[in-house]
Amino acid sequence: MASTPFTVADYLLTRLKQLNVTDVFQIPGDYVKHFTQALENFKGINTIGAVNELDAAYAADAYARTRGLAAVSLQYGVSTFSALNAIAGAYVERSPVVVISATPGADARNITNMYDVLYHHSTGNLKADQSIFKNVTVGSETLSTAEGAAEKIDQLLIAALTYKRPVYIECYKEVWGETCPKPSAIALKAKVLKSEPLALHNAVEAAWSQITAAKKPLIFAGVEVLRFGLSDLLQKIVDESGILYTTTSLGKSVLTEKGDKFIGTYSDQASIPSVLNVVQEADCVITLGTIITDDYLWFIENKYANMVLSTVDATRVGYFKYEGITLQDFMEALLKRFKLSKTYPLKTKAPKQPVYPEPWISNSDPKYNNQPEVLTFNRFFQHSMKFLTDQNMLKDIVMTYGISSAMYVATNAYGLSKNSFISSAAWQCIGFETGAASGAQLGSGKRAWTVAGDGGFMMVCQSLSTLARNKLNAVIFVMSNGVYAIEQVYVNMAAFNPGPQNKFDTFDILPKWDYMALAKAFGAHGIRVTAVSELNKALKEIKDIKDKPVLVEVVMPEKVLPQQMYRLGSE
Repeated sequence: MASTPFTVADYLLTRLKQLNVTDVFQIPGDYVKHFTQALENFKGINTIGAVNELDAAYAADAYARTRGLAAVSLQYGVSTFSALNAIAGAYVERSPVVVISATPGADARNITNMYDVLYHHSTGNLKADQSIFKNVTVGSETLSTAEGAAEKIDQLLIAALTYKRPVYIECYKEVWGETCPKPSAIALKAKVLKSEPLALHNAVEAAWSQITAAKKPLIFAGVEVLRFGLSDLLQKIVDESGILYTTTSLGKSVLTEKGDKFIGTYSDQASIPSVLNVVQEADCVITLGTIITDDYLWFIENKYANMVLSTVDATRVGYFKYEGITLQDFMEALLKRFKLSKTYPLKTKAPKQPVYPEPWISNSDPKYNNQPEVLTFNRFFQHSMKFLTDQNMLKDIVMTYGISSAMYVATNAYGLSKNSFISSAAWQCIGFETGAASGAQLGSGKRAWTVAGDGGFMMVCQSLSTLARNKLNAVIFVMSNGVYAIEQVYVNMAAFNPGPQNKFDTFDILPKWDYMALAKAFGAHGIRVTAVSELNKALKEIKDIKDKPVLVEVVMPEKVLPQQMYRLGSE
């Protein structure tokens, strides 16, 4: 009996398996059938069938953030276009996702040329998919033949690993099933990018002058440190220098949050007062791997001249910019300076981390101070974080957040393990958190602990079905206040004031859902909590659920407004 031929699809799957991608998220389709059939029969990689494209692509994004690389298989046109939003987020936030697709093949193209036929899922421009994805990837290819396919696949995977961003691979329909040589047994690696020596020397000299002249230096760490595997290097810099450090919201948990040097996450006015004070008083901010978004306009306007900045894309000391320097080389050179210095480590110790129940009680909505059983955003985190800490569960969970009031409140949390806070803090996508849950859990091997706005959950609620289908015991907390609160904050915050005269804008009012019926329909365990005591009871119940997802509706007043959001909206 003849052996089954080794195909282009098998080549890509073998390369992915070598890179520890053991799950591929998938939406089926006729054009991509040769790849999906190969995936179905490929040993060592699980097919994770998703219910829609955003579900699949959000999951792949979160998988890449925890595993280092991910892949999602999509149908041409109608499917790839639907996933574009998620892949754009992965591009912005540096998450290496391999987007796999297929296009009408050579036979279809001949028919189109002869008879002017518009093939299904096509705009009429068969290059449209690749053309669009060029904008949100660091490499894209349309393979019209198996010849040279292996080399092109390797180049794309190396680009994804090197730049920690998505790539796009599209084949003519038949090419995924065509024969191909097997790859070498050696896994692909990222390119080692090196700095221009003189530029590096000059940048470090200038940085060292600014650092040593400072009385209150501060390290501001970002997500690129985590993505590029530089967390251990950052920890050494913190240890050798003795300098306090903070992180961006996106970079939260770049290091395990412990020790006396971590002051808390800096999320502008959503931060706790002690973090704001340290940032405001800093006279030199060593900014490493940090994506500066418009959440940090006050910071950039007030600290620009006092910044030592090194990212994947830029190096700057004060107003002076330097070209051709890598983040890793800059950090290594800085560490060497600290090791040789007689000035560091600093003799002064950082203040200790805040202790529960702070920072939650002081930030809870004051309208409900005399109603201790009413659930607010801060009370939710006060009690859930205490439970996770008391049960020693923080090391075993990975949190996911889309953009919502809950995400900004969550940045005040302490004690998280490294790479356990996954958020859409830069791309700021509503709904990311629920779709990301399956990828975060499969990629990390930890339990996904998701806190979603009800508006965001409504966008991708079907992801609950993917979790149930794969017997993942992720927990989805839905902050059920019936409104797009984060949107209303920036439209007219007076709507949160008591009284019928203060109304929400119509477009910020959500439909009412029966979440418990929804949980049953999707095969999840449903819990509805309407008071603090019920939340504490539910947390104990959640702990022991092993083989299905849990949907928890956290019912809170429509006009509840965490003080973190009040300060952001007032800024």
